[in-house]
Formats: sequence, C-alpha cells, structure tokens
Amino acid sequence: MALATGVCAQAQGLKDAYKDYFSVGVAVNMRNLSNDKHVSIIKTNYNSITAENDFKPQSVQPSEGQWNFRNADAIADFCRENGIKLRGHCLAWHSQVGRWMFEGANGGQATKEELYARMKTHITTVMQRYKDIVYCWDVVNEAISDGGTDPLRNSQWKQIAGGDEFIRKAFEFAREADPDALLFYNDYNAAVPAKRDKIYNMVKEMKAAGVPIDGIGMQGHFNVYDPSLEDIETAIEKYSEIVDHIQFTELDIRLNREMGGQLNMNRQGEELTPEKRQMFNDKYTGFFEILRRHADVIDVVTFWNVTDADSWVGVSNYPLLFDRDANPKDTYYMVRDFKPSKADKKAAKKSKKKAANKAADAKAALARKNFRK
Repeated sequence: MALATGVCAQAQGLKDAYKDYFSVGVAVNMRNLSNDKHVSIIKTNYNSITAENDFKPQSVQPSEGQWNFRNADAIADFCRENGIKLRGHCLAWHSQVGRWMFEGANGGQATKEELYARMKTHITTVMQRYKDIVYCWDVVNEAISDGGTDPLRNSQWKQIAGGDEFIRKAFEFAREADPDALLFYNDYNAAVPAKRDKIYNMVKEMKAAGVPIDGIGMQGHFNVYDPSLEDIETAIEKYSEIVDHIQFTELDIRLNREMGGQLNMNRQGEELTPEKRQMFNDKYTGFFEILRRHADVIDVVTFWNVTDADSWVGVSNYPLLFDRDANPKDTYYMVRDFKPSKADKKAAKKSKKKAANKAADAKAALARKNFRK
C-alpha cells in the first residue's frame, strides 16, 4: 500500500506518531508480558498501559482484608522498568468485585456505613500502593444505565447507597488517597446520545457540588457501524464543556453490530469481506482524525488488548490494529502514517501549549510543597 507522506511518515510507533497530540496506550495481561513479540509491540507503540483485569477489585482483594497484588505488582514493575505511565483501572464497579463488599455481618445486605468503610479501605490501600507510577484512575466504572428513565444502573452500590452518593464518596476517598492523580468517571456507549446526556448531567451536577471528578473516560468499544463519527465528535465537544480531560480508555472496533458492554459476541467467524475491511479502515482512520482535531482535551487513547488473538470481543471480530499473529494490519499504517492537515497542526499546537501549562503548574505545585517543608 502507498503510505501517506508527512511529518509522521517515518514514525517508529504509534506513540511517536502522536507525540504532539496525546499519549497512546494499551491494556495488558500477564500473557502479554511473557510474550516477547507482544512486549516488543508494547515498547515500540505505547507510552501508557492499563491492566486489563489485574487491578480490578476482585483481583486485588478477593476476600475482605485478603490482598493479592502479585500480578498488579508485576505490571507496575514492568511500567517502572520501561518508563511507561500506568492507568489505574478500576476502583468501584458493579462487576468483578467480591460479594463480600455488599454483604452485612449477619449475612444480609451491608449497611451504607459498612459499604463506605470497605470502599474507603479498598481505594486507599490500592491507590497509595501505586501512587508513584499510576497517573490517573477510573474511580467509578459503568454506573450509568443504558436505558429507562433512571440515570443510574440498579447495582448493589446504588441499592445500598440509596442513590448516587456512592459515586461522590468514591471520588472523595480517591482524592484523599492520592491528591495528585487524575480521577475519571469511565463508561461504555458514552457517545450514544441518550447515554451521553446522562453521563454529562451526572458529572456536571457532581462537579458543581464539589465532587473531584477530573475527567471522563469514554471506553470506545465501537463497531464498524456505530456509533457514528459525528456522534463521537459531538460527545467529545459536549464533555469538554465540563471537564478538561477526556480519555478513550478501551478502544476496539468490532465487525458485527454489537458494541459497548454487550458480551454475546459472534465468535464463530465474521467474514472479512472487502466491504467490511474498508469499513474497518474508514472507522479507525476517521476516528483518529477526530482525536487529532480535539487533542487539546484528549489525554490518551488506549487500545483494549494487544492483538486480535487476546481481544475480549473475539479474534473473529478483527477488532485491533495487530492481527492474531501479532502482525500489524494495513490499518495500523494508515493510523500511524497520517499526513497532518491544517486542523491537525492547529490542534497539535494547542495540545503542546496545554502540556506546557500543565508542566508549569506541576512545577509550581512542587515548589510550594517544598517551601512548606
């Protein structure tokens, strides 16, 4: 294929191609870190890592007070050794959390006080353990409903809290545990208009009440049909009205029509027709064009898994830029070797200015901290 020409044409990896725009990340598991080819892909292309499952509540605290940090520590050490930033995912979620979190002392449902005490212990312990390497956290994950009039998912968190107070508490506990980490609300289908508006309204109301939400994580489990590129861009623009930080946290693009948190994937073999291949290429390249236009608010885009072979949506959905054999697809080069437009260059300039301002703010904060000592 003929590659686009421009300043990014000779980039070694994705992180180099987008260094003036935003960080590029990937979700990893222990299998990835024991595979030399996967490790090479990670080091070449990514400057941010998310643990796919090994930081989730069930993984690190399967029973109350019984901690298992073995895999989480290994991933954190890999990041430290290779100079890669680490995203924390996640602290409060209705899934992959031990049942003990919601059970009372007598076997019934926990009281609100019991729930919050356990939540605070969990959040504080995990965040303080990794505060040297984790730069942001998905504090609350997937708390918004997909349909109906109630904006909240009817989870045990909501049932015990009697509403959205658990979200507020989680962010307050997280800010206390690590005042320097960026704190995110994270959800799927965040570009679907109905759910987008629920997320927007919740975050706007909470920020107005002083809840320390720094950003919104848009998971990015798309397919070649939906959501439309227009809806994605509209969501970015809408969220940027209320937060300074937007991250695409779990990017993959399926060939079938399922998206978001749907788990009933067709794993029997989507036919990769020329039409589907073109749709896949167009969706990825169009999506990254949007990201470049909004680089001033996009911090990072994270692919969810390294290759098609270990993707949670199934290898037959062809969802990532590296195929089942860990080889780059044509789409990879299309995304990497883009030719910057005038809009791209303008966005990159704004993004670099934002990064410089953030660095100056961090330096000033450190100076104030040292002065107080």
